[in-house]
Amino acid sequence: MRNAVLDKMAELITAAFGLIAALAWNDAISAWVKSWGIGGGPWVYAIVITIIAVLVTIWVGRAVARVKK
Repeated sequence: MRNAVLDKMAELITAAFGLIAALAWNDAISAWVKSWGIGGGPWVYAIVITIIAVLVTIWVGRAVARVKK
């Protein structure tokens, strides 16, 4: 029981720091997109982030597949 609690606490702390890092990147990328001076506000940002997320997901999937071979 004690080990399960410690494992869960470690997972939650790791997830919390992951969320903090994601929010920091969110602010940084949002400011970067705004610096382009393109209208559209959050729509442009959402589209750019979606494209980046898809490309990174594909890249990570291919990298993992190569490592597993």
